[in-house]
Amino acid sequence: MTILVTGATGRIGSLVVERLAGKGVTVKALARNPDKLRAPADVIPVKGDMTDIASMKKALEGVDTLFLINAVIPDEVTQALLTLDLAREAGIQRIVYFSVFNSALGVDVPHFAGKFLVERVIDSFAIPATVLRPAYFMQNDTALLDAIKQGVYPQPVGQRGVAMVDERDVADAAAAELLRRERSAHPLPRNTIELVGPDTLTGDDLARLWTDVLGRQVQYGGDDLAAFEQQTAQFLPAWQARDLRIMLRSFHSYGMVPAADVRPTLEALIGHPLRSYRDFAREITQG
Repeated sequence: MTILVTGATGRIGSLVVERLAGKGVTVKALARNPDKLRAPADVIPVKGDMTDIASMKKALEGVDTLFLINAVIPDEVTQALLTLDLAREAGIQRIVYFSVFNSALGVDVPHFAGKFLVERVIDSFAIPATVLRPAYFMQNDTALLDAIKQGVYPQPVGQRGVAMVDERDVADAAAAELLRRERSAHPLPRNTIELVGPDTLTGDDLARLWTDVLGRQVQYGGDDLAAFEQQTAQFLPAWQARDLRIMLRSFHSYGMVPAADVRPTLEALIGHPLRSYRDFAREITQG
């Protein structure tokens, strides 16, 4: 019983590795540089790069279950499809793929469209897989804290509402689903799980919430996507700033709004209530 976790030095991958450790399965953690891994002692570090076919073939040897997560980078789709193909060739019948909420709606968002393409490949080849579709991570807003303390929530998330999710709940769900597939006597049917938080928040909602948490007025910075792109391009590559602008435009059109049954289903999977944005806000301001 062996699970390979890709992206094991990333924010989600590292949390998933932690949650799988000590659960009675062999856990392999894939990284380009295993020296950067901060994993429990019983986790096996594996050196590999998803653009290096030889290293990935070696990494997939003896693996029963694969957690496939890709960084948002220009060759994300190539890495995902190559790894998926190598997993099929290796006979791996238990896969959990990390996609994104509204993957089918955000057809013009580069990193959404890429993930949706991978989902279509999974379906086309009838691969026994779970597709996880996480909403926007609460922890992304940690980078906004200075601006928020100065009185402005600056992310132009719009007024449709976004069910932001805590990364720890995301990791809990991924680990639970990996273990469910790994422990099954036979490959399980294809399924999709949306990963969301307990509240669907608009830009105005977030400003009011931060006003309450900080005890002083916080305003919503508005929906100016051009200004957001210009500011973001000062510290991110231009292609990524544009990608994020298009993503937020999708938020304005569709939001990230789960169906009524998504939250109870998710809580049943992870075994505890979903962490709220309010608790996240208190955590990062109060320590």
